[in-house]
Amino acid sequence: MKTVFTFRPPRTLQEEMKSKYPEADFLFYKSAEEAERLHEAEVIVTFGDDLTPEHIGSCPHLKWIMVASAGIDHLPLQAIADRNILVTNARGIHKVPMAEFTMGFMLNHVKRFPELRKLQKEETWNKQLPLGELAGKQLLVLGTGAIGSEIARLAQAFQMKTMGLNRSGHPAEHFAEVHPTAELAEVLPEADFVVAILPSTNETKGLLKEHHFQAMKETAAFINIGRGDIVEEQVLLDALHNECFAHAYLDVFIEEPLPAGHPFWKHPRVTVTPHISSITKRYLPRAFAILDHNLKQYIQGKSDFQNKIDLTKGY
Repeated sequence: MKTVFTFRPPRTLQEEMKSKYPEADFLFYKSAEEAERLHEAEVIVTFGDDLTPEHIGSCPHLKWIMVASAGIDHLPLQAIADRNILVTNARGIHKVPMAEFTMGFMLNHVKRFPELRKLQKEETWNKQLPLGELAGKQLLVLGTGAIGSEIARLAQAFQMKTMGLNRSGHPAEHFAEVHPTAELAEVLPEADFVVAILPSTNETKGLLKEHHFQAMKETAAFINIGRGDIVEEQVLLDALHNECFAHAYLDVFIEEPLPAGHPFWKHPRVTVTPHISSITKRYLPRAFAILDHNLKQYIQGKSDFQNKIDLTKGY
């Protein structure tokens, strides 16, 4: 069973997989382009951003793609669906670092750490800088999956009110209330923090429109750690210009890396981070735990796969 990796994990993880599964032939490459034996693969392990329809077409034995990240929006989904190839991902491994990152943004917003640092550089003792609290603030999370629920759990520890949004409005853990997507415009005026953690799908691309930002509190903060295409950049820039809300904390963008000279870089009410909210030294070990489980299922001919993707929905 040829299992081709289009990235090279640490040698310790490579050796661990080889010792656990001697019946599998593991091949490790730096990228799909450098994988000269990709066409032999029965299983491909990828980060999901390097496979093309041509790659899929050149792999006659391919049965399963394991994506070692949560996002699958860069996969050639139609080519994969046409072949009825199993796709699984590493959904859930990001919840701890991304929830912590989000709490950092929110604390940064109410405690004004950048301004305090600036005052230190200026050697200015200013006790009049007004600081706020998270306690009692209303949090609205767009997306109530593993990451969204972990954000809500941490927010509750800070005595915040938690409100979620998903397709149907079905209840989710750690949210006091959950609303369907159709009610987005109605609940936005209540939020002090709006956190977007939605995947990129046909339903979520451009979801946030001008009237949504106009509905927000002028003091609210918008945090996007999901996908950049949830809002058109000009819509967001116009909302900032019109002071519809106070600040945008952006970790994801339509084009990455964010081009030099882009208005976001120097905007006074935008904080830019380089799609780093999920990064942690524990990332790959967590992803490999899911791969390990699914590989056992695959070899044993079972079907209890973790994080099986519905290709018709894109998640």
